[in-house]
Amino acid sequence: MSEKEVSVRGMPKCGRFWKTPKTKFSSMNKTKGLKLSFERKQKLREDIKKTRELSRALINERNAENEARKERRRENIKRRAENQRKSEIVQVIKNPAKIKRMRKKAMRQIEKRDTLNIK
Repeated sequence: MSEKEVSVRGMPKCGRFWKTPKTKFSSMNKTKGLKLSFERKQKLREDIKKTRELSRALINERNAENEARKERRRENIKRRAENQRKSEIVQVIKNPAKIKRMRKKAMRQIEKRDTLNIK
């Protein structure tokens, strides 16, 4: 038998003789790819490995910089909050009856704090 068996086909049912019979994509002839020598394959593998390591190192460096920036920002926010707490003027309400006499606006501004840390 020949490589590709050609079936004899008659006239198409629709009568359009110019139509070519459709073939499935999977039945197409597949060519064998380019064959590389072993040394060339090894060189390509090494190049790919080097580029991956380099890109990984760059990504790790960038991530470390971002983490350092985030950590510095967190510390700054924490320090700013502490400084704001230190600079606030605090008045201790010792008489609870005074709270009942307060206006609503003043009552909204009341905050419960730890009284031991007040200097």
